[in-house]
Amino acid sequence: MALLVHLKTVSELRGRGDRIAKVTFRGQSFYSRVLESCEDVADFDETFRWPVASSIDNNEILEVQIFNYSKVFSNKLIGTFRMVLQKVVEESHVDVTDTLIDDNNAIIKTSLCLEVRYQATDGSVGSWDDGDFLGDESLQEEEKDSQETDGLLPGSRPCSRPPGEKSFRRAGKSVFSAMKLGKSRSHKEEPQRQDEPAVLEMEDLDRLAIRLGDGLDPDSVSLASVTALTTNVSNKRSKPDIKMEPSAGRPMDYQVSITVIEARQLVGLNMDPVVCVEVGDDKKYTSMKESTNCPYYNEYFVFDFHVSPDVMFDKIIKISVIHSKNLLRSGTLVGSFKMDVGTVYSQPEHQFHHKWAILSDPDDISAGLKGYVKCDVAVVGKGDNIKTPHKANETDEDDIEGNLLLPEGVPPERQWARFYVKIYRAEGLPRMNTSLMANVKKAFIGENKDLVDPYVQVFFAGQKGKTSVQKSSYEPLWNEQVVFTDLFPPLCKRIKVQIRDSDKVNDVAIGSHFIDLRKISNDGDKGFLPTLGPAWVNMYGSTRNYTLLDEHQDLNEGLGEGVSFRARLMLGLAVEILDTSNPELTSSTEVQVEQATPVSESCTGKMEEFFLFGAFLEASMIDRKNGDKPVTFEVTIGNYGNEVDGLSRPQRPRPRKEPGDEEEVDLIQNSSDDEAEEGGDLASVSSTPPTRPQITDRNYFHLPYLERKPCTYIKSWWPDQRRRLYNANIMDHIADKLEEGLNDVQEMIKTEKSYPERRLRGVLEELSCGCHRFLSLADKDQGHTSRTRLDRERLKSCMRELENMGQQAKSMRAQVKRHTVRDKLRLCQNFLQKLRFLADEPQHSIPDVFIWMMSNNKRIAYARVPSKDLLFSIVEEELGKDCAKVKTLFLKLPGKRGFGSAGWTVQAKLELYLWLGLSKQRKDFLCGLPCGFEEVKAAQGLGLHSFPPISLVYTKKQVFQLRAHMYQARSLFAADSSGLSDPFARVFFINQSQCTEVLNETLCPTWDQMLVFDNLELYGEAHEMRDDPPIIVIEIYDQDTMVWGKTDFMGRTFAKPLVKMADEAYCPPRFPPQLEYYQIYRGNATAGDLLAAFELLQIGPAGKADLPPINGPVDTDRGPIMPVPVGIRPVLSKYRIEVLFWGLRDLKRVNLAQVDRPRVDIECAGKGVQSSPIHNYKKNPNFNTLVKWFEVDLPENELLHPPLNIRVVDCRAFGRYTLVGSHAVSSLRRFIYRSPDRSASNWNTTVRLLRGCRVLCNGGPSSHPTGEVVVNMEPEVPVKKLETMVKLDASSDAVIKVDVADEEKEKKKKKKKGSSEELEEEEPDESMLDWWSKYFASIDTMKEQLRQQEASGMDLEEKEDMDNAEGLKGPMKGKEKAKAAKEEKKKRTQSPGSGQGSEAPEKKKSKIDELKVYPKELESEFDNFEDWLHTFNLLRGKTGDDEDSSTEEERIVGRFKGSLCMYKVPLPEDLSREAGYDTTYGMFQGIPSNDPINVLVRVYVVRATDLHPADINGKADPYIAIRLGKTDIRDKENYISKQLNPVFGKSFDIEASFPMESMLTVAVYDWDLVGTDDLIGETKIDLENRFYSKHRATCGITQTYSIHGYNIWRDPMKPSQILTRLCKEGKVDGPHFGPPGRVKVANRVFTGPSEIEDENGQRRPTDEHVALCALKHWEDIPRVGCCLVPEHVETRPLLNPDKPGIEQGRLELWVDMFPMDMGAPGTPLDISPRKPKKYELRVIVWNTDEVVLEDDDFFTGEKSSDIFVRGWLKGQQEDKQDTDVHYHSLTGEGNFNWRYLFPFDYLAAEEKIVISKKESMFSWDETEYKIPARLTLQIWDADHFSADDFLGAIELDLNRFPRGAKTAKQCTMEMATGEVDVPLVSIFKQKRVKGWWPLLARNENDEFELTGKVEAELHLLTAEEAEKNPVGLARGEPDPLEKPNRPDTAFVWFLNPLKSIKYLICTRYKWLIIKIVLALLGLLMLALFFYSLPGYMVKKLLGA
Repeated sequence: MALLVHLKTVSELRGRGDRIAKVTFRGQSFYSRVLESCEDVADFDETFRWPVASSIDNNEILEVQIFNYSKVFSNKLIGTFRMVLQKVVEESHVDVTDTLIDDNNAIIKTSLCLEVRYQATDGSVGSWDDGDFLGDESLQEEEKDSQETDGLLPGSRPCSRPPGEKSFRRAGKSVFSAMKLGKSRSHKEEPQRQDEPAVLEMEDLDRLAIRLGDGLDPDSVSLASVTALTTNVSNKRSKPDIKMEPSAGRPMDYQVSITVIEARQLVGLNMDPVVCVEVGDDKKYTSMKESTNCPYYNEYFVFDFHVSPDVMFDKIIKISVIHSKNLLRSGTLVGSFKMDVGTVYSQPEHQFHHKWAILSDPDDISAGLKGYVKCDVAVVGKGDNIKTPHKANETDEDDIEGNLLLPEGVPPERQWARFYVKIYRAEGLPRMNTSLMANVKKAFIGENKDLVDPYVQVFFAGQKGKTSVQKSSYEPLWNEQVVFTDLFPPLCKRIKVQIRDSDKVNDVAIGSHFIDLRKISNDGDKGFLPTLGPAWVNMYGSTRNYTLLDEHQDLNEGLGEGVSFRARLMLGLAVEILDTSNPELTSSTEVQVEQATPVSESCTGKMEEFFLFGAFLEASMIDRKNGDKPVTFEVTIGNYGNEVDGLSRPQRPRPRKEPGDEEEVDLIQNSSDDEAEEGGDLASVSSTPPTRPQITDRNYFHLPYLERKPCTYIKSWWPDQRRRLYNANIMDHIADKLEEGLNDVQEMIKTEKSYPERRLRGVLEELSCGCHRFLSLADKDQGHTSRTRLDRERLKSCMRELENMGQQAKSMRAQVKRHTVRDKLRLCQNFLQKLRFLADEPQHSIPDVFIWMMSNNKRIAYARVPSKDLLFSIVEEELGKDCAKVKTLFLKLPGKRGFGSAGWTVQAKLELYLWLGLSKQRKDFLCGLPCGFEEVKAAQGLGLHSFPPISLVYTKKQVFQLRAHMYQARSLFAADSSGLSDPFARVFFINQSQCTEVLNETLCPTWDQMLVFDNLELYGEAHEMRDDPPIIVIEIYDQDTMVWGKTDFMGRTFAKPLVKMADEAYCPPRFPPQLEYYQIYRGNATAGDLLAAFELLQIGPAGKADLPPINGPVDTDRGPIMPVPVGIRPVLSKYRIEVLFWGLRDLKRVNLAQVDRPRVDIECAGKGVQSSPIHNYKKNPNFNTLVKWFEVDLPENELLHPPLNIRVVDCRAFGRYTLVGSHAVSSLRRFIYRSPDRSASNWNTTVRLLRGCRVLCNGGPSSHPTGEVVVNMEPEVPVKKLETMVKLDASSDAVIKVDVADEEKEKKKKKKKGSSEELEEEEPDESMLDWWSKYFASIDTMKEQLRQQEASGMDLEEKEDMDNAEGLKGPMKGKEKAKAAKEEKKKRTQSPGSGQGSEAPEKKKSKIDELKVYPKELESEFDNFEDWLHTFNLLRGKTGDDEDSSTEEERIVGRFKGSLCMYKVPLPEDLSREAGYDTTYGMFQGIPSNDPINVLVRVYVVRATDLHPADINGKADPYIAIRLGKTDIRDKENYISKQLNPVFGKSFDIEASFPMESMLTVAVYDWDLVGTDDLIGETKIDLENRFYSKHRATCGITQTYSIHGYNIWRDPMKPSQILTRLCKEGKVDGPHFGPPGRVKVANRVFTGPSEIEDENGQRRPTDEHVALCALKHWEDIPRVGCCLVPEHVETRPLLNPDKPGIEQGRLELWVDMFPMDMGAPGTPLDISPRKPKKYELRVIVWNTDEVVLEDDDFFTGEKSSDIFVRGWLKGQQEDKQDTDVHYHSLTGEGNFNWRYLFPFDYLAAEEKIVISKKESMFSWDETEYKIPARLTLQIWDADHFSADDFLGAIELDLNRFPRGAKTAKQCTMEMATGEVDVPLVSIFKQKRVKGWWPLLARNENDEFELTGKVEAELHLLTAEEAEKNPVGLARGEPDPLEKPNRPDTAFVWFLNPLKSIKYLICTRYKWLIIKIVLALLGLLMLALFFYSLPGYMVKKLLGA
């Protein structure tokens, strides 16, 4: 669907001028090219094309404007032509000639002639062949020139012409015809691409800028097109993929490390919690903590895995808390938390650090939160290095809500949700049983069964559910749904759906599909819940033939790339967020399976007939191992076309199954008329006829297709869901363009081409146009019935994202400047990732196409092409990228067979043309083939026009000659055990191959050879060949010296030749071709570069006589080998290379013999130099002649410099030489000497800048001679704690002083209390400070800096300023820059309001000196100390492949120390004329002597963190071992028991002599009682480079100079001596001391304090302070300045050779070195760990009040409680103490007067209590634990016959707890929950505190409630004070407490029965008892009366 306008001519123009036309339709304009200086007729002859998404309306308008073009001013309009398109819409083709109108709508003479065509979507309006317009020229000469003119013309929309557009223009007529179109080397991924961006040389751009005019600077002009890619102009070929080996599915090493720190707010009463950590199926448990709701563990667990990434990232990490688990019972689950490993891995640094996991109970989803667990989780793959934030004492109270263990963007309140995975039906399943039994059954019973019993299993978040089994069915129907209940959003990324075959023995997977939840949901504010389908998903796996043991079974499990279609499954997914308050809700999270409502067959789209056509143009490079049986190729899509093992029942078009005739009718209408005659059935031809291969060379065959090309075609029926694929294709196109552009920009930056920013602007322009196009195209087919909810939502979100991206790209384009290119490039990479993510369609429709090579009826190798890449569409952008193009495919082996070296050899290379589309659109399916063929039909289809051909016969063929100019290769793979290779290259083109010569023993061969391929026959039209030649494959092999004829594969690359047709001239700019670098791949890894050029020359009618002559340098001695001709080989000039030979180190044995007399040979481009041999390597491994040089001819272009080879040979007796090892310096650029004039000019500007600052620094007018720069250290402020920061920024005019005290104040306010400050407040005395105070203060500073750095994200703009400033600062290091930025930040962050209250802390200001804590190795901060001495690793042995995993480390056989310097030969004079220039040292002036020197090495080991556990109990018993030369120190007796974060605090002295002993190894071993000790990890330090470095790494310089105390100066040389020596060595004027407090070095003046205090407090004058100030600013000294190493602690990773690449922990240490010939150094610093201080805490429990009443009285039923209070400090098992019981409290009041005594050891610096105890009765020794200082008080209700009842508790952190209330009334619950602001106190400062505290417990709803109050008094004493002033426990002596005054009711009833009667009965029922007694007496009287009445009456009556 498109509108085409062919603008032919414009006539009757006035005057002479440059003309340009602008054609506009629907707001989108195209410009023609500029016709220069034309007279009255402008012959444009150009075609413009608009793909239209919606039909054109009758009244739409086309507008053409003609301008006079001006290079300087804006274009002047000549006239306009407007045309209503009604006629075009009706007739589809209109020719128009008409006059123009001017601005005032008046008709002018000028007329134009144009032709308009329109093709509607439905085909209702005519159709055209591209040929109609073109004659022989293909429509596609396009972008090359049109894009170049766009964008340069004022007022045009750059890049507005859609890609893929057609124009007839000839190249070279455009604005840029004057430009030199250079070719850059292509990008590493795509070395086969042709003319890369037109790279503009400087002068062209200047010229261009002038032409563009308008006062624009070239930087603001859009050059979208300047470097627009001139990629292959014709579109008949698509790019081949260079990476061969399947990377998925290969196992790798992973380590998951989890530290469980503590848990808080666990729900439950008085629990004994254990944390269980589960990764996949591995479980580990922490120890049990008794009776606490907030246990502290700090336990570290490591899980090691060796699995493929897919399996790894789907593993679930589950952290659960279990209550009271022991040996006999498994405990009850409190709550759990789970996430998958992939979520952790996708975090920055692959880790969560100190985050709180929220626990929830999976069995009770209405319950809410069950507590928090604080943990660190990290996942490390091989080669990842994790930067753990620095471990230090964690003092800041945790903000739980702000630090939850959740990825960015997940809300903290996650809700429960149900995930419904609906499984409807499947089809196309393969046979899964042997047919033997089936045949027997069929014979006997006559039943014919399907041989598979499928069911579906769904895995999600560690749970799985499965559907019912459908017996014997290839097309099972389930209509069931599997329901999972989990928190939403889930922290598990993928749902795995698997069809399995149920079997009595074992169930096997038939196929797997992963649903990525990120792709089917969107978490934005306009996002949507996960939803999918109902849609078909395709499953791929192993080949379909059934075997009992399928070697590719893993593929069916979803590991690796499937090699065959297995089945398709219709499924759906929905998510429902649950309302947990709903009472009907089932609260369990068990997986349920229930029936789902069936959906109609048509819901997934209308069934359409699709047509897939393939033509095989070439089959070559067929691996000879496959034998020479005939080969056939099979193409399949789904099960269609698979004749060998496809369907087990005849294929039939799906629509035929339905009852009713509508479908029948429909089908027949759908098929074209021709087919209707045949009953609508077109037999598919899915495989090529078998052909016997022919030999190409020793490794490969080819098939002789010649002019007859076999074809295949397949009809298949699929639901019509093309829209999905179209949208994905549009996005893929945008992404491909973007990727290509970004690669160009990177390449331009890498090769230092000019103006990469312009190319990037062009790329962004293209991106925003592309996004704009997507919005107009994607929103079609809205009414499609089968669109699922996901389709609608994805479309909305894609449109939002792309609109947003387009706008961002537009705005970013304006910000691209020279210095921001790199940052913007990074942001563009994010766009690219996002586009690729969006383009991946989760709802499949048409399955992928597989091409199999079969030989001998066996499947050998395959290729898989995604169907969307082949899908046809009328709209250009929606077309698949390989549709109707010739694609080069490399077939590979299936599954695991393709891993490793087997996967590197090509099984076959195909040139294959493919087309896939609806059958009804199929008339153009041959349009992309190379022209010049005739179709051959199948016999039955004679005369039927629409029948596809079964083969094509080419009538046209062209003859060519290929010249391959193979110049050199570099950084090749080492294939021999010597560490070298004998490489040769083999070049393949079509069916010929040739080899270069073999060069022995090199990794950087310079072949300099031209290979000529004659008589190459290519089929097709000549003009197509020019733009679309076939690709050349170059393979590099190693010739095996031992076995003749055996070769090892070393790598492969592709190239595209530059084509010259017979009628073209062989002249610039296209010819001769330039050498380019092609990246060589070996599997997926890069394996070097090839420098070569390729040209393909057409042999015309006159034969080879017309070919350009071969003029090479005549080289008679090389015989028949032709060198690369002049004009292609690089231009050379003379260079001199000077080599500094220093020494050899650590040489390993060669063939079991020691190396004794080694020599170094240096070779570059055939020339070289040898060192003098070392006479006795053992005695002195240094060379005695230091500097030698040689001269060599090297290319002018630095990028083409050959590598330099360093080889070490051992000179043995009888003149034998053995190679020890070699090293190739691949790039000499860093060794090129560039004269230092640039930096000098910088200094002048700096000086000028600083002149203005001086007034500020000195507080008075400047009095220095001009040219001095003053750096001031104010003497008034006490000198400790002051840092002078010089920020030389173009905008700043001052030397900035930052008083670090401010930052401390800030810090004080930020943190509630920091450890170091507190210490100081309690120990202001200088003598109490020790090295650890300094260390902890420094760590705080470091963390503060890191925090600020994160907080600010170091604003990009600021970073740019910093970069500008860098020029001024000269060689200032990145670290300094960051520091400057941080200081600047600190000044900014101090808000104006921060003044209040800052006076108070001023008095107590801590005055601790600090050192520098580096979170990494020292050398990484100082560029490996290679400032003048470089270390080159010598390698030997083969390069490892992934499975051998022999890393570079294992191949190192030694190290060569030395350096190189190269320069063009006449050396600049100024250098050699310098004073003291010594010619023997050449460029290496002033290097020290390399004679042996004795050194005292002092190693201080501070501590280790995060060690890898070495014992079964998950702990280790670490100790330090140090090796240096022959010295081996093992500090075994001081091992630290069961500790993964041991503090060593030791120093070791070793005497060593360099160079023999220079590699220091510090290792941490695990002590074992029995057996040998295991190595945990080790770190190696090269001391020699440190010792000789200009950074002076021998002994760090401290912040301040002091001669006593904890900060004593360690170096035997004082600062002034060091300064004098540095000045002398650097030939710097100075130092000039005086007047006091000043020193001048070069043109710098440093000022500072002039006095020092000794131990006795005496002050005396000294120059050391100012000298130290000068040293600290040494990097500011011109010419020689560099940053000196400060006093520091470095953090080094520990590595274990058994687990290469994975960190085993970290070690903090530093090394001092003192030459023995200088003064002796002082005693080592004491850094032994601080001993904990002994304290005693006395707690008196006075009373309780308002305690809840638990018991009902036995007699009376009233509420009461038997209260007692329990308290502990270290842990319930260790030291719990109980008061006596206050029985029978009726009011909740209890009186105790009871004293607890808790002695404990306390480390103030870390705020931890230290406990030593044996872990169990079997433990060998005590383990030290550190736990927070928390006092727990609990109230209990005592029961005699049952367990006591827990009532409530409070935990007081002794460092910061709420101050107690004065009375019980004022004591509220909020004091403990922190809801009210209560002043916090520390018992370590207050010493004595008394008050009331609330006790809390949780009720049934998990809310806190107040269950009592306790009045207590806390009194803290040191052990000495406690000894002097003893007290008794409970109420005992000494200092007894009086007995509590309890009411009389407080006693135990069954012990005192009388008392119980007295109190319980008498008090309460006194009157009742009296009444009862009286009543009883009355009754008794009455009874007696009645009893005696008869007798008395008788007596009375008888009168007795």
